[in-house]
Amino acid sequence: MVIEQQAATGSTGGSAAMRRAMIDSQLRVSGVNDPAILAAMDRVAREDFVPESRRAVAYADRAVPLGNGRVLMPALTHGQMLIEAQVSADDNVLLIGGGTGYLAAVVAPLVGKLTVVESDPALAGAAPVKAGEWVTGPLAKGAAANAPYSLILIDGAVEQLSPELAAQLADNGRVLTGLLDNGVMRLASGRKAGDSVVLQPLAEADFAALSEFAAPRKWSF
Repeated sequence: MVIEQQAATGSTGGSAAMRRAMIDSQLRVSGVNDPAILAAMDRVAREDFVPESRRAVAYADRAVPLGNGRVLMPALTHGQMLIEAQVSADDNVLLIGGGTGYLAAVVAPLVGKLTVVESDPALAGAAPVKAGEWVTGPLAKGAAANAPYSLILIDGAVEQLSPELAAQLADNGRVLTGLLDNGVMRLASGRKAGDSVVLQPLAEADFAALSEFAAPRKWSF
């Protein structure tokens, strides 16, 4: 387990201008207008969370490859997740797929407690800052030690939610994730009722699939 709490990174004037352009031309025009979320995204320099060779495209409206099959999702995707999640200072949040730490740095100032799970030590090791409490382990297993969570954010697309994550969600707690829905990537949300969590697909969104949440393949003859 790695535990480290640091502030979000600073920036040069050039990257600050690029973040303002991202907010105005990608987020606001697409309905991401919550002042607290925009301020949080304005504070974090995206270029610090991608490989050196990708810094020039850190603010492009598309996913940025991080290596090992993982990506930094577009800013709009993260903004849509946070708007739909209605994050608050009362939330105990589990973030699945910490990657290089970008979404954790955005979310940490908005919530009461943040636990981050990352399965790839190389990605976690590349994080310039680690906001929240980081746990190294399988994404689908979550982090039971800090459960129950009022909110689980999955930074990628799933085909099905693992039983372990469902068990770690508080009653009436919510999940935001990408969902592979009949071949189409969508933002999806769900709430826990009893022992079950049903994901409801929403608008199409730019997510990358997380292999640990793939549904079992069925044989066909």
